[in-house]
Amino acid sequence: MSVRGLRVIEIINKIADDIEKNKMYLTELDAAIGDGDHGLNMSKGFLAVKEKLKDDDGNNIGDILKKTGMALVSNVGGASGPLYGTAFMKAAMVVNGKKEIEIEDFKQVLEAALEGIKIRGKAKLNEKTIIDALEPAVEALKNALDNGSNAEEALKKAVNAAETGVEHTKDIIATKGRASYLGERSIGHQDPGAASCLLILKTIYNEISC
Repeated sequence: MSVRGLRVIEIINKIADDIEKNKMYLTELDAAIGDGDHGLNMSKGFLAVKEKLKDDDGNNIGDILKKTGMALVSNVGGASGPLYGTAFMKAAMVVNGKKEIEIEDFKQVLEAALEGIKIRGKAKLNEKTIIDALEPAVEALKNALDNGSNAEEALKKAVNAAETGVEHTKDIIATKGRASYLGERSIGHQDPGAASCLLILKTIYNEISC
């Protein structure tokens, strides 16, 4: 797997398209336990990302991810803007100056994104947040690569782990954000942030494996 900068932009644009297609689904998930605007906010944010990247020459993947993060912070409301924005900006730092990335670079991108979200959101695994999708995905990707899987296989295992994590959020009591106000009533509901994270990871896998 070797992905050049212009291809990264294409993948981010596809993420924006998939978020747009699923915005009402994500918003319905959020309506059950939050403000009911997650999908709409994410769609607005990624439309701004597409606009921000339309003239980028693709020569610095760090810049691409930084622009993405800044657009999300500026345009996504609620907690998701700062969290996803921080994730992309932290990820940008580990690939700054690179014109293309390999699977090992992507592993570092996800690790940095996870660290950024944990620091910004002051959250950890099993608190019904984005982390419940992203951390299992990161661990699965690392383990797959360590055990000799190729890029496509490793990404598939990461997506599968994220899917399991998202499903698990139904069984967790929310302790962060608006959903925490519901206490035990949050059980049975899927976390919308984890769901949007899974959607992003699925899009990346589908684009890499096609």
